[in-house]
Amino acid sequence: MPRSARTPAAAPEADRVQLGLRLREHRKARRLTLKDLSGRSGVALSTLSKMELGQMSVSYEKLAAVARALSLDVGQLLDARAAAPAGAVTPVVVWSEADGAPAYSSGNYDYRMLATGFPGKRMTPLHGRILARERGQFPDFIRHQGQEFVTVLSGRVRIEFETGDIIEVGRHESAYFDSGVGHIYLSLGRADAQVLVVMSE
Repeated sequence: MPRSARTPAAAPEADRVQLGLRLREHRKARRLTLKDLSGRSGVALSTLSKMELGQMSVSYEKLAAVARALSLDVGQLLDARAAAPAGAVTPVVVWSEADGAPAYSSGNYDYRMLATGFPGKRMTPLHGRILARERGQFPDFIRHQGQEFVTVLSGRVRIEFETGDIIEVGRHESAYFDSGVGHIYLSLGRADAQVLVVMSE
């Protein structure tokens, strides 16, 4: 569906502010300074400061690096409900849906984090909307630890890798790759492609 016809989502600015508040809360709970967190995560101190103030969007790559440095799942940075109370029994199963899920926009992708209520996840599932259309919209390829599986729910997606490899994935088709290899997703066509992505650490 064209972006103009999408169901309204939470304002990106509000999402960024909430993320910043949770980031600061988790950092202070661990008695870390911004400099400490920068050293642990590899994310620039100035970027972390802007993240905490809700002044900028960052890629999943940086979100994941900050979460790892804080010993958190990415979902715990985006959803205040994700942290299980002390002594809570690990659930057998949790239910989630994209509508109403914790949202975050990096500018090139809109993310909806799924299954945030399951503690200690070994995979990060998310619903994504691919906004980018051109390689030039990215300052660099995205790299993060682990492996990545993507299946296209609607539209068509072009995945470009820093190695020069390129793959096009259509509706109900999928791809699996090493997410440590730089990569980007691009929507092909007028409508934003929608994808289900699962990332492992």
